[in-house]
Amino acid sequence: MTMTRAYFRFLLLLCVLLLTACVTSNTGNLRAGNARAVVVANEALPAPDSTGASGAYTGVPDYRVGALDLLQISVFQLDAMNREVRVNSSGMISLPLIGAVAAGGKTVPELEQEIARRLSEEFLQNPQVSVFVKEYTSQRITVEGAVNKPGIFPITGRTSLLQAVAMSEGLTPLADPSAVVVFRTIDGQRMAALFDLREIRAGNAEDPQVYGDDIIVIDQSGPRTALKTITESLRGIVGFRTF
Repeated sequence: MTMTRAYFRFLLLLCVLLLTACVTSNTGNLRAGNARAVVVANEALPAPDSTGASGAYTGVPDYRVGALDLLQISVFQLDAMNREVRVNSSGMISLPLIGAVAAGGKTVPELEQEIARRLSEEFLQNPQVSVFVKEYTSQRITVEGAVNKPGIFPITGRTSLLQAVAMSEGLTPLADPSAVVVFRTIDGQRMAALFDLREIRAGNAEDPQVYGDDIIVIDQSGPRTALKTITESLRGIVGFRTF
């Protein structure tokens, strides 16, 4: 019986050692860009809280109106003002009675207050204005880190990670293409996922879709940075994890 237990323990220890060696080897290959990233069949990276189940962008509380957004405006007991208007390329909308209104760059409450102010000047006392963004055509993503043009960029349709990097005019010579982190809010939690642009460009990994309010950060090669703590903790993990 003792012999059997000893043999079993030996086999268990041998398995652990073999698995450790495999994980270490695969991690090294992933870092070198030589291994194909494995994704569980039919598993998709979840969309952020700002995107509804239908795929429509629902925005965030501090969303600022942008060009080409479609707004639904209503004023209590003033049917003539109730309408859908499209924000033009200059960020302006035109409404009955008050004419042109600068909507671009304002939050929804700010725009409601501006329309109410304009109406109260000549037409109504304490107007009750409601603004609803029916179509978000100016979702925004943030790209920062080792890119040539970091900043906040509008997206008006399906956009991939590679396209987002292209918006920032590509990586700098110091960038680490294997250390691209996407931050996203999912189920009320701040999540992060690591992507390797070399694997994506080689066709060995899917080019993931990015969504409005995503933050994309590209780390630098060389000395340890604050972001490296994040990228190292995400190595070998597929999908988003709490961070």
